[in-house]
Amino acid sequence: MPLRPAALAAALLLAASAHAADKVKVGFVSTLSGAGAGLGVDIRDGFNLGVKHLGGKLGGLPAEILVADDQQNPDVAKQAADKFLKKDKVDFMTGIVFSNIMLAVGPTVFENKTFYLSANAGPSQYAGEQCNPFFFNVAWQNDNLHEAVGKVVQDKGFKNVVIVTPNYPGGKDAVSGFKRYYKGKVAEEVYTKLGQLDYAAELAQIRALKPDALFFFLPGGMGITFVKQFVAAGLSKDVQLFAPGFSADEDVIKAVGSSMLGMFNSSHWAHDMDNPENKRFVADFQKEYGRIPSLYASQGYDTALLIDAAVRDVKGKVEDKEGLRKALEAKRFKSVRGDFKFNGNHYPVQNYYLRVIGKDAEGRITNKTMGSIFTNHADAYASHCKMK
Repeated sequence: MPLRPAALAAALLLAASAHAADKVKVGFVSTLSGAGAGLGVDIRDGFNLGVKHLGGKLGGLPAEILVADDQQNPDVAKQAADKFLKKDKVDFMTGIVFSNIMLAVGPTVFENKTFYLSANAGPSQYAGEQCNPFFFNVAWQNDNLHEAVGKVVQDKGFKNVVIVTPNYPGGKDAVSGFKRYYKGKVAEEVYTKLGQLDYAAELAQIRALKPDALFFFLPGGMGITFVKQFVAAGLSKDVQLFAPGFSADEDVIKAVGSSMLGMFNSSHWAHDMDNPENKRFVADFQKEYGRIPSLYASQGYDTALLIDAAVRDVKGKVEDKEGLRKALEAKRFKSVRGDFKFNGNHYPVQNYYLRVIGKDAEGRITNKTMGSIFTNHADAYASHCKMK
């Protein structure tokens, strides 16, 4: 008996949904200009290297990467995301650096039932009560690297610390994380404008407070400028600097130079990690781009590998949202940072390490891994996540 037109259409739709897509489209929105551009460029370059290592494919399907510069502006980011979601109909989104931009873009992505794989921004909101089945963080929760520094500063016995961080969600998470493990005196919490590049007033304030240590989180160009001005002001003679890896990574070291020698920082990844995946990534990144990769680049690379593994798991059927979600949660790829797993809130449970800036065998100023700070460390917000 022949099918009626409506039934035939439904049958054809069902058949179409069971077939693999002909390509995988990724919407990559990131900060590629301005003071935070170095971060977005590293994420982009790491992601592109991952796709190159996969033969230009994701899950065995040709990859189409659509790139937009958010100019570190939430409104610009939202416009770019809307285009990628509604006009280009991307299968995945990634790339955002800053948490305030992630919080602005997230609702539209989730409403569209598109998976967002964060290669950097890890706001506490999406780790806790606002967690979402369509959000996966491939980096860390914002507090984590700051928690690790707080533990180091506490263990080293510093008693009087000043904290310097930008006044935005990621900066607030930094303070929360640091103070979760550092229990000594905080002389002052100094909040700067996001994108600020003149720290004369803050440095005068720090000098007057006479701390024995300073913890700062100033990503991108902010951190580069701050360290230069801090050392030029002579404060490094009396105050030990501590930072999360974001503010003491290869992009900052390259711009600042010897002023950073002896500075401690925390990270979940380091270019000297001894595993085959990382060795290949670091060597090929240097060949491709002529610089040592940063943690941002490593996160971009891992994000490409996660998409590849998930698409492969669902045999290219990216419209199978439930299957894709389970495949992402399974994380069937080998990370350059070593092993990690996703918690129930889709944020990583992983190790964090202490690094110090020194000179390597070739005389380059770079990070050297000193040892572990946390093992299998989860974020503090996961218990508040009730995943729908």
